[in-house]
Parts: sequence; structure tokens; C-alpha cells
Amino acid sequence: MKRTALLNRHLSELVASLGHLDAIIVADAGLPVPQGVRVIDLAVSEGVPGFQDLLKALRAELVIESAIWAEETSDEMSALMQEEIDQWSLETEQNVTTSRVSHAELKRKSGQVRAIIRTGEFTPYANILLISGVPF
Repeated sequence: MKRTALLNRHLSELVASLGHLDAIIVADAGLPVPQGVRVIDLAVSEGVPGFQDLLKALRAELVIESAIWAEETSDEMSALMQEEIDQWSLETEQNVTTSRVSHAELKRKSGQVRAIIRTGEFTPYANILLISGVPF
């Protein structure tokens, strides 16, 4: 059994398979998943698992170089996302850039990602697109 923070076999396989510039989305419970895009559905009930919990678990094993979220995201959720990304930068000693696009554009981009990871988050627009980086 793995000893690291990321225990889910489907998430571990996804992270291990990502190459430079591959993208994934960590999503709330309501983001539509385009046909043909892999979904790892972790949602159990409202808030379980939470959006932030999943970001923290991914941070233990995933290198990212950028993150994108919706302009419509609340100030509170945007601040949480920025804090998580800042922590990601600190822990990996690599600068992770961020940007914002319309929710409609984020949904369009969702058709090009390797996978969408669905959480039990019920906060509107709690969706973040993570672009894989390299550890060097």
C-alpha cells in the first residue's frame, strides 16, 4: 500500500501518466463532463470530499506549471484557490502561474483535458484546470 498522501489508485495512475502540458480539472459536483473525457468521480455526498482536500492530496505528487479558474468564481473561493496554488509553488520551489477565463471558456477547455476529477464540492464555480509541469 502506498504511503504518500494520494492513496486513490485512479488518481495515482492519472498523475503518473501525465506529461508536460497535459491538463486535468478538479471540479465541483455540478461541472458537466464532455462525452469522451475520462471522469474520476470521487463525490460521495455534499462536501465529501471537499475541493480543497483534493487539491492538497494532489499537491503531494503532482507538478503543475499553471492553473486556470473561472472569472465567475467568488472572491472567497478564488482566494482559496490562489492560496493553494501559492502553497504548490512554495512546496515545489517552482513558480505556478494563474489566470482566469469565463466559465463558458473553462467548460470549452474541459473537452481537451485528460480527466475531470469530480468532488463533492457544492460551492458554485469551484473548478480549477491544472496544467502539468516538470520537476526540473
